Amino acid sequence: MKPKYIFVTGGVLSSLGKGLASASIGALLEARGLSVTLQKFDPYINIDPGTMNPIQHGEVFVTDDGAETDLDLGHYERFTHARLGRDNNFTTGQIYYSVITKERRGDYLGGTVQIIPHITDEIMADFRKVPEVDVVIVEIGGTVGDIESLPFLEAMRQFMWEVGPENAIAIHLTLVPHLGAAGELKTKPTQHSVKMLREIGIQPNIIFCRTDRYLSPEIKAKIALFCNVTPDAVVTGKDVETIYEVPLVLHQEGIDEKITRLLNIWTRRPDLSVWEEIVRRIYQPKAEVEVALVGKYIVLKEAYKSLTEAFVHGGVANETRVRLRWVDAETVEKEGAERHLDGVDGLMVPGGFGIRGIEGKVAAIRFARERGLPFFGICLGMQCAVIEYARNVLGLAGANSSEFDPKTPHPVIDLLPEQHGIADKGGTMRLGSYPCTLSEGSLAHRAYGQADIQERHRHRYEFNNAYRDQFLASGLVTSGVYPGRALVEIVELPAHPWFLGCQFHPEFKSRPWAAHPLFREFVMAARAHREKSSPAAGHAAETHQP
Repeated sequence: MKPKYIFVTGGVLSSLGKGLASASIGALLEARGLSVTLQKFDPYINIDPGTMNPIQHGEVFVTDDGAETDLDLGHYERFTHARLGRDNNFTTGQIYYSVITKERRGDYLGGTVQIIPHITDEIMADFRKVPEVDVVIVEIGGTVGDIESLPFLEAMRQFMWEVGPENAIAIHLTLVPHLGAAGELKTKPTQHSVKMLREIGIQPNIIFCRTDRYLSPEIKAKIALFCNVTPDAVVTGKDVETIYEVPLVLHQEGIDEKITRLLNIWTRRPDLSVWEEIVRRIYQPKAEVEVALVGKYIVLKEAYKSLTEAFVHGGVANETRVRLRWVDAETVEKEGAERHLDGVDGLMVPGGFGIRGIEGKVAAIRFARERGLPFFGICLGMQCAVIEYARNVLGLAGANSSEFDPKTPHPVIDLLPEQHGIADKGGTMRLGSYPCTLSEGSLAHRAYGQADIQERHRHRYEFNNAYRDQFLASGLVTSGVYPGRALVEIVELPAHPWFLGCQFHPEFKSRPWAAHPLFREFVMAARAHREKSSPAAGHAAETHQP
């Protein structure tokens, strides 16, 4: 059977949550026994977000096949069992690049290449690049009315007409603001947004209204009247304390039932017990910990989206609320670690690129190592841990990464020999899923419960094996290795309560119902540290409600 399609568009303004809405719909359809996959079409001209500033764009999510994608693909994977790749995220840049390449190759036989049909045909071909599933959810980025999104919306219109009304539906996400001065909800922005969509030739089947309160039957009836849908097709997308409550709110609004009727799909009754338990654990934790996150992109929390969600998952697994203390690495560099890390239960140093804030991260890691504070370093965080240990334990003065100091006398982090001289060409990044073998009895091995794992990478520089014996002799264990090249993937300090750095990005594979083993164990270690420091504090959150 050919898949059914659900197209999700947005209006009024950006950042209303199309990605979360799409992911939550996928979760509800899976709860009904259907298989799903999701796609994101982004209107920017960049080929992918890999070279974009995280402070401007947010996190770059990496898939198993090494695609650098929009952060919404992280939402899709966290809410569903779909495993996504480069055929799940397309940009205007990719679409045009493909069409222009075909034109240069002569595929169009000298014909005039135009937006319609060539660009729209390319987009429609990408709609079909999906595995065999029951339902494909396609999120169209941008806002209706933006010139950048028009080719995608036109392709969507043509595709829906081609496959027929029982095989494709449109969900339009809008804003219904509450004006305090007037004391009422205003539906006019939604009316105008739907009007623009209909002018393009698309009549939405469901209107998803983002708002801070439930819509009354009267408001729903008004929106339905002016937007040409039935009242049961107007759905409240109410603000919630945790994003993992969104599937429950949407089910309460009946969106999954409406979708299955529109697409003429027979399903079982939804089983939402997993989501109910996740939400219960988030709202009713038995303990609370505070973890310092020392990074360089903290002015935009979206730059660490998968990371922050992985902490939620680790908290769910331990029935513990994890509060993050956001610390600017440059501030630590200037003012010292103790002032900013005092009183926390754990330290996280995440990935990143560039020299800014590096010395602050190194200082923070030294603080954690010397104070017995649980430490978890990811990618650059692991590399900074190696630098700190080399300088302050091995006594290698000036030890550094050759990325930050090409003339360092001790490049404990370095390019591989074959990479020297070509790193700036951008083709040397280790991206996607790679195998890793864990040392038996190590902290990582105990966390995973197995010796062979697969994790996702996004980095260029590696642990320098020329220094490996010195580290081992002084107590820093290399407990995880990529067997194909004997590249160090994990370092640990067995003499420390919990000290681990990994070269890969475990946050990309964490799920609310299955926290990543390293995040689960790190949160457990932070909780143990808190309870040891202040026995009463570990249970302070037992009756707390957000």
